[in-house]
Amino acid sequence: MPELAVKPKTWTGNTTCSFCGTGCTLSVSVADGSIVDVTGDKQGPVNRGESCVKGIQAWKYIQSEKRLKYPLIRRNGELQRASWDEALDLITEKLTFIRETSGPNSIGCLSSSRATNEMNYLAQKLMRQVIGTNNIDSCNRT
Repeated sequence: MPELAVKPKTWTGNTTCSFCGTGCTLSVSVADGSIVDVTGDKQGPVNRGESCVKGIQAWKYIQSEKRLKYPLIRRNGELQRASWDEALDLITEKLTFIRETSGPNSIGCLSSSRATNEMNYLAQKLMRQVIGTNNIDSCNRT
């Protein structure tokens, strides 16, 4: 890989943790374009420098070799790389078939506490108005 003329700087910024609704403030250290450390922000009004293990450790999944980076479709018993259009078309085809043959209540959705309120709102709207079911839940439990 060619050497960059200007090397990326190291910096630290604050963000709100997205793992639950508590709203802890985290300090995120970045070097060469990658997260290198996360700690509780000492000035954070909610957590005052403390954080749960998810808040300060779970960022490591971003750089995991096991992280999926593109869609996979099972063909002849094996997962194979696919384009986003191909994967979304297959999902549409399968969900339409299930809805038409087994009814809308045969489909459910498990939403995420890590998604934004807006994304969760759209998920329930999709399930209720497009699919036609109230079968939506989330892991937002304390």
